[in-house]
Amino acid sequence: MINFFSLITGLALTTFVVGQEVTAVGWTPETKQKLLDQIAENELAREIYGRVFNQLENQNIPPQFLEGSFNHPDIDIDDGIIRRFHRPAEKLSYERYRKIFVTDQRIKEGVKFYSQNKALIDTVYAEFGVDPFLLVSLAGVESKYGTHAKTHLVFVALHTVIHKLPRREKWVEKEMAEFLSYCYENNVPPLSLGGSYAGAFGYGQFIPSSFRGYAVDFDGDGVREPFDWPDVLASMANYLVKNGYAKGSDNFSKDSPNWKSVYSYNPALNYVKVVLELREAISAAEED
Repeated sequence: MINFFSLITGLALTTFVVGQEVTAVGWTPETKQKLLDQIAENELAREIYGRVFNQLENQNIPPQFLEGSFNHPDIDIDDGIIRRFHRPAEKLSYERYRKIFVTDQRIKEGVKFYSQNKALIDTVYAEFGVDPFLLVSLAGVESKYGTHAKTHLVFVALHTVIHKLPRREKWVEKEMAEFLSYCYENNVPPLSLGGSYAGAFGYGQFIPSSFRGYAVDFDGDGVREPFDWPDVLASMANYLVKNGYAKGSDNFSKDSPNWKSVYSYNPALNYVKVVLELREAISAAEED
């Protein structure tokens, strides 16, 4: 894949040649120190970013990819993100939680989404064997059928956790490394991608490691797109199957393989209950 560093400033690269790797200044202790001074505002962040840089170095991702990005004016530590981590919606009572998702409007929109995308959903079902209305429900819960997928910058969300949530240290180290690797591989400026307060992105709201591990190029254009429904629906189905979904089955009883696959998508009991309740409601409304 061709990599073009549109954000690079301050350091010179050798000539870019299509189809060849760019020769760039490699990682050195001095380079890492400079980047840490740019991006880390406390000792916890310096430790985490230091390990992230080691992972990027092992993947042959040049430091120049980061330098311009780390000067971006939108980089911030957002305390609102920390409040969301401390008080996730999934911790609400189920009655309060379900009122967010199982509404007449979201059911109506789910029926419309199913109708407009039926041919695609049927094709995904033929390939993966995942219940069509489960995919519609997931799309409704995760991003309101694609209309509510970008509330925070993914980089800022992860950057904030790096500085403020030591209990998430191992998780965020992995996700930031995965995110920057994804951006490099796909020529995506790191400060251009919107997502959730937890760093998930796309209509299916995959965290970076899940996207890199489970996303598929279903339309065959050579790119795994987080905001195109063919790739998104197939990626969600692939994730569920890889996490135990029994192909062709519509058994969602508690602790069944299908139930567990939804739980793996977001390990919260309220989440599983609301996804399955919305699935039933959309299915029933579509039949009417």
